[in-house]
Amino acid sequence: MNTIEQLIQRADQLITRLEHLLPTPPAEPDWQAVAWRWVKHNGQGQLQAVGHPHQILLDDIRFIDRQKNEVVRNTRQFLQGLPANHVLLTGARGTGKSSLVKAVLNAYASQGLRLIEVEKQDLTDLPQITQLIRNRPEKFIIFCDDLTFEANDIGYKALKVILDGSIENASSNLLVYATSNRKNLMPEYMSDNQPIVDNGEIRQNDTIDEKTSLAERFGLWLSFYSFDQDEYLNIAAHWLQTFGITMDETARHAALQFYHTRGARSGRVAYQFAKDYAGQLQLKS
Repeated sequence: MNTIEQLIQRADQLITRLEHLLPTPPAEPDWQAVAWRWVKHNGQGQLQAVGHPHQILLDDIRFIDRQKNEVVRNTRQFLQGLPANHVLLTGARGTGKSSLVKAVLNAYASQGLRLIEVEKQDLTDLPQITQLIRNRPEKFIIFCDDLTFEANDIGYKALKVILDGSIENASSNLLVYATSNRKNLMPEYMSDNQPIVDNGEIRQNDTIDEKTSLAERFGLWLSFYSFDQDEYLNIAAHWLQTFGITMDETARHAALQFYHTRGARSGRVAYQFAKDYAGQLQLKS
């Protein structure tokens, strides 16, 4: 083997080694799915299909009729190619914010609605996700659950671009639906209201406005509130019925005891009670 052949062979071996070091291109998303999670492997993001989306029904969600009607109306506008807004659902825990988004997907998946769940730390990948779905015929909800930001988070800037648009025209088949337990998505500090100190920021109000204005960029902003006792018991009775159990005085007393131990009356607690109570009855039979 002459010198040139040896060099070619060594070059081929080097190229082979380098190919093993390069990241594998992400697989084509399974477009037959109705829901995906954006996941990262070795720093590379891809859409991972959700095999069994939560099959909650709109009728399962009680005592938030106004919020439900608004979200359904907005979603129907979106599906029909009419103007529609990004949605922010804020308020008490366990009152149906996330469940409402899942129920809307369940109700309208047959009409082309799709959902992509994106964690807060991956919001910087929103431009990449947008490019993946821009030419798809379906309508996509980017779902961000329990959305809040710390002062040094950079993901909110990527979210602002999606909400406000940039030099590139916004994609007509994408909306953001987000939930949060806080009214303001960015933290506010006592120091924001203190007088300017030496070496402090001169235009401090601009920074405060930047922190508090992110939520205002959602065109539809709906608040959720804790349930009273009768509403909680009504929801618990509904979930008991799905297990074939009628709410009697014994079950009512057990439901009240259950929420007292949790310190909250919410749809989530009512559902947890129903599962616990139904399981106990079946275990005894």
